[in-house]
Amino acid sequence: MLKLTLESLELIDAIDRLGSFARAANALGKVPSALTYSIRKLEDDLDVLIFDRRGYRATLTPAGKLLLEEGRVLLERAAQLQAEIAQTAKGWELELRIALDAILPWQWVEPHIAAYFREACPARLRFSEETLAGSWDALTDRRVDLVIGATGDIPNSALFSTQALFDVKFAYCVAPSHPLARATEPISQNDVRQFRAITVADTSRNLPLRTTGLLSGQDRLVVPSIRAKIDAQIAGLGGGYLPVWSAKAHIKQKQLVEKIVDAPKPQASLVLAWRTSSRGRALNWWRNRLLAAKAPRA
Repeated sequence: MLKLTLESLELIDAIDRLGSFARAANALGKVPSALTYSIRKLEDDLDVLIFDRRGYRATLTPAGKLLLEEGRVLLERAAQLQAEIAQTAKGWELELRIALDAILPWQWVEPHIAAYFREACPARLRFSEETLAGSWDALTDRRVDLVIGATGDIPNSALFSTQALFDVKFAYCVAPSHPLARATEPISQNDVRQFRAITVADTSRNLPLRTTGLLSGQDRLVVPSIRAKIDAQIAGLGGGYLPVWSAKAHIKQKQLVEKIVDAPKPQASLVLAWRTSSRGRALNWWRNRLLAAKAPRA
């Protein structure tokens, strides 16, 4: 039989915090004799002395200190569990896992996160970054609950629901020192193919990997992020397409040159995506919040 209860741990905690049996009894709405009896019974049940009563005030014995230290951990977890049960009962997830597709800059999502916190939504947020098929793969594999900015075909339309965000336009960019920076426009695909393309690695673990803006037979340098892609193109390591909102500032600063090509990369439609069976209130908050979301500023 379990001899320790949360109530007994609360009694010990109150006595230690308030400094006496009498104060603890008053705070807990108990008569001192009842509290004293409860502690003595617990000591008998555990066959250990919890309080040393020889001095002016009762002090914890070494065993009592250990019991209180570990007991407070249990009390905190019990309180947390009660809060989580209440949160779940009200339809809130404990945690919402969101994948932000790498095509969207982190700064774009920050105001939405701030609004979420202002409204005191209780579900914790956990963000990760995915690229290309990796966004769908994370959703398929249940590593995330929501994807913001997914592109391409839905791998299984029966499992997932989507909500349109906005379209993204692309600019073909090279460094001012790159040979194509001085090429006559529009640049042909054959000329683009002669030079290395900088591409971001697809983060998919299971679904077939995708590439975009890459020509057949073209050399490539695969990098881990949009930020790395921009830096590599500024360094003259290759060319490639960038979201207009990511490229414009670097073009203005003359770190990159936008070039017109004869077969430009078409714009892509970004969507929110989630499992159709998901019903949590945090997920619904993000769906509603992003119904009228505007694209990042170029």
